Amino acid sequence: MAKSSTGKTPFSLICGTEALIPVEVGEATLRYSQTNGESNNEVMLVNLELLEGHRDLAHARMVAQKQRMERYYNRRANFGFFKVGDLVLRKVTQNNRELNAGKLGLMWEGPYWISAITGKGSYELENQNGDKLPSNWNIAHLKIYYC
Repeated sequence: MAKSSTGKTPFSLICGTEALIPVEVGEATLRYSQTNGESNNEVMLVNLELLEGHRDLAHARMVAQKQRMERYYNRRANFGFFKVGDLVLRKVTQNNRELNAGKLGLMWEGPYWISAITGKGSYELENQNGDKLPSNWNIAHLKIYYC
């Protein structure tokens, strides 16, 4: 089966030709009966010479497909980064959830100030009193707080 990214079958990219199904060899089909050994060898040699070009074209198609997927993802992704001094809410996770809160418990807590940027998408938070939180928080666990 031909791959959508390359337009070729994996067997043809390795061997340079399409595979014959064993049934076609055992039964006298039109495709198998019209070939002779000498012309088949010539065609196989030509296919082997063109194989590197086919591989290059398949690689170019794969790269183009990956670029299309990347553009599609980047169009829909919300890359929001925070600045020092922004007010944010922190996501309540399993380890900082109140006991017996149940499914109606708080999903976000805060607001917190971003006091420092510790890495790409990682922030240091402090509460309203100026106390710093003990660990770094990822952008996935933060949400903008609107006043």
